[in-house]
Amino acid sequence: MSYNLPNENTLGVIMTSKTGRKSPRNSPRERRVVRSQDIPHRASLGLGFIGTGASLVTALSAIYNFSWFVVLWPTYSNPVPALIAWILLISALIGSFVIARVIGDWLPDWIFVAFLCFLAGAVALDLAAIWDQNDIGRSATACLTAGVALLIVVTLRRGVEILVADGVLALVLITTIIINTNLSDLDRLAPQLTSVAFAVLPAVIGVIIVRGFRRMVQIELDRVLVQSTVSAPRFAVGMLASEELARLDLAAEELLDSVATGRTPLPLRPRTASVAASLATELRLHLIEGRRETWLYHAITESEMLGKSVTLTDKGSLAGLLDPNQRDGLLSAIWMLVSEKVKPSATRTVAVQVGPIVPTGEAPFPGRKLAVPVEIVTTGIARNRVDPSTWEALRRVGRYSDSTRDASVKIDIECLVDNPADV
Repeated sequence: MSYNLPNENTLGVIMTSKTGRKSPRNSPRERRVVRSQDIPHRASLGLGFIGTGASLVTALSAIYNFSWFVVLWPTYSNPVPALIAWILLISALIGSFVIARVIGDWLPDWIFVAFLCFLAGAVALDLAAIWDQNDIGRSATACLTAGVALLIVVTLRRGVEILVADGVLALVLITTIIINTNLSDLDRLAPQLTSVAFAVLPAVIGVIIVRGFRRMVQIELDRVLVQSTVSAPRFAVGMLASEELARLDLAAEELLDSVATGRTPLPLRPRTASVAASLATELRLHLIEGRRETWLYHAITESEMLGKSVTLTDKGSLAGLLDPNQRDGLLSAIWMLVSEKVKPSATRTVAVQVGPIVPTGEAPFPGRKLAVPVEIVTTGIARNRVDPSTWEALRRVGRYSDSTRDASVKIDIECLVDNPADV
């Protein structure tokens, strides 16, 4: 009994791979993926609501500390510097909030620098006003709010910029407290530590929340985009090929139109002929890709998350034979294996091999099916760290068996698919 192994070329001719020769679809190629760091200053999906919440927290902190400023007014030997500090601080808060909303939820570099200069001036003036009291923790007001004020721009600037500014503020406050305050009195130590934490921690927590939210949204969006490949034909171009095809189509249309209208005389000049040949070659390459690259190849290579950790070996393009339910199960299992939480020092990779089909003399499977072997080998993922839903997803692909070795998992799946010779 022999099987019709689906490993044909563009014209439908059965091909056998030569030893030592790399397949074009397995060779690396340029990926056009838009990454978040390419647009670092603009607020992304949902961050506008986080920014509004951060602004409310900053406003509450400003009201609280300004109330203390009013209460402590009689204790100032010269309250004018402290009053000017509050004027600078309030101007910076209102100005940054309004400008960011007017020009579209982003903050240009020069405005951010001006914002930091206003905060620095407020901190310096506030410290100068309370220097003679020798108790920064109990007397500081504007300089504490300056640290919380960084929450205003936490969704509009890179996290590292916020953390650097926050670290400088923490260094200034700690140095000032050590120089100005008598820390031998334990009754004064607690207010100093509380004040530094009150000024520094809100911005740190804000950066952590924003980074976590951005990662969550990007992962979910990436998953949704990749999931669209499940319903793709057996051979197809990728999701990101439309832009390249549109460019080639426009260039070819312009060239043909210029020839048809007589703007480009015949025969073509060498330079024009070279351009036409390049266009034809690129179009043929896209057609070949559409006949040899499967949905699983595009799902992995066009995903920012899967592309970093997953390698695919599918010399016979057999992944295209899987039905939508099997595709969804396989993709979900790969995704959950990659997204499992492991130790930060561990290297997490997933290698997927589809096929080859080994002909045997046994009777065919029920319903004239083909058994496509799928092997998944993980690195840095322990067996007890695999989520139970991963095994449920694998059951939709076919019968599987798993084994472990050196904190890695190997999964062998027997996937029954329709024989393409019977279609």
